[in-house]
Amino acid sequence: MTASRERSGRPAWSMPHRLVRLAVGQLLFAVSIALLVRAGLGNMPWDVLHQGVALRAGWSLGLTILVASAALLLLWVPLRVRPGLGTLSNVVLIAAGVDAALAVLPRASGLGAGLALLVAGTLLNAVATALYVGADLGPGPRDGLMTGLVARTGGSVRLVRAMIEVTVVAVGFALGGTLGLGTLAFALSIGPLLGWLMPRFAMPRTA
Repeated sequence: MTASRERSGRPAWSMPHRLVRLAVGQLLFAVSIALLVRAGLGNMPWDVLHQGVALRAGWSLGLTILVASAALLLLWVPLRVRPGLGTLSNVVLIAAGVDAALAVLPRASGLGAGLALLVAGTLLNAVATALYVGADLGPGPRDGLMTGLVARTGGSVRLVRAMIEVTVVAVGFALGGTLGLGTLAFALSIGPLLGWLMPRFAMPRTA
């Protein structure tokens, strides 16, 4: 047993450590959303919808994410998915962080700058996701919807996630959200990035 593990059998990382990971990860996730929005080459699938709704409703992107997250949590009730502390902080921290980041980040001035923001946003999103998921304090509203539907329908994770994301992208694009090559690049790269990062950020536990 390494020195970093607790002898009591509790998780090797303390709750304060996990809370810091959770908060840092979710705030970095918010910054990654803003980077992709400012790149102007295509948002993450859910943010195509968020941006489309924001444009139609006259809301900020952060407020739209907050409202959408709250609505998704209501869908958890019939799916019998239980929220955790990380679920609730996800709703608040990411929404607030997105608006704060958008207030200071400029729009990309050209294709080169847009590509740089796209790459930075995608990499940061992978690191942020690995951080806050690794804290193991509850799924985000969108992930909980996916896992709840998988459990209730018996469908595969890949199929259910694909159906959800195709639907939100189509609706978001119809509402005016930004869909582009950046959306495709993100969708193709985030899986391999998380596959490499998640084991390295996972919270060690004692036997």
